[in-house]
Amino acid sequence: MIIEREQDVTAAALAVMEQTSDPRMRQIMLSLVKHLHAFIRDVRLTEKEFRDATAIVAELGKLSTDTHNEAVLMAGSLGVSSLVCLLNNGDQGNTETDQSLLGPFWRLNSPRVENGGSIVRSETPGAPLFVSGRVVGQDGRPVAGAEVDVWHASPVGLYENQDPEQADMNLRGKFTTDQDGRFSFRSVMMVGYPIPTNGVVGRLLAAQSRHPYRPAHLHALIFKPGFKTLISQVYDPADPHIDSDVQFGVTRALIGKFQRHDSPHPAVPDVVAPWYSLDHTYRLEAGEATLPRPPIK
Repeated sequence: MIIEREQDVTAAALAVMEQTSDPRMRQIMLSLVKHLHAFIRDVRLTEKEFRDATAIVAELGKLSTDTHNEAVLMAGSLGVSSLVCLLNNGDQGNTETDQSLLGPFWRLNSPRVENGGSIVRSETPGAPLFVSGRVVGQDGRPVAGAEVDVWHASPVGLYENQDPEQADMNLRGKFTTDQDGRFSFRSVMMVGYPIPTNGVVGRLLAAQSRHPYRPAHLHALIFKPGFKTLISQVYDPADPHIDSDVQFGVTRALIGKFQRHDSPHPAVPDVVAPWYSLDHTYRLEAGEATLPRPPIK
């Protein structure tokens, strides 16, 4: 098509997208062109703004490394990660779900740990945390033999891949549920933390006068054939940013019960007060068990 007016550009692009052989990809590309062109017309995007936007896209890629994923960080900061999650779980967004966004810090091959073991691998000052989890299906029956991959930030607000003071795979571990669907481990109480702000996302937050904080949370990825892989986060309701997560990830179903104890631990002599405990139930939905692509190595 020879372009005679600006409306012809959209018509020509849609005609090309119609030729896409894969039905799902054709649907996505047609919708993308329609909405993208409509957005450009709606805001009357200038040439300078367009050049700036393409530079930002390129910068997102340049800032993503083996230990940092700026693109995933941006998706969360725009609410995209949370929206995609909620649309695809909990009866397609109609009911509560234990699913949450994966985030930019999950790694493959976390070390296996026996139930009741510790995931602290280097000196990590902080109040002890004892986690007891239970994995069940939608019918409430326990799911035995499920693989539970857990990870969280340290009490200084950094994941071990961000912090040279921590040992590799510190505060990460992989467990297997017993016949009652249970797993347990010892760690240290995590805190809320600011997401990295030395890149594109940081400039966005500054321009919008937004804080960069995520409330304290525990990640879990639960894998069991016959069930959809559960990617979850459990949040501490006492965190001051529980209702203003920069990544829009906190839902009512994901608020946990982190209990503070001000007396010595009844079964572990070396634990003095204060210490914390979390007892949480994770519910799996029926579906295909597949692992996501790791955002970092």
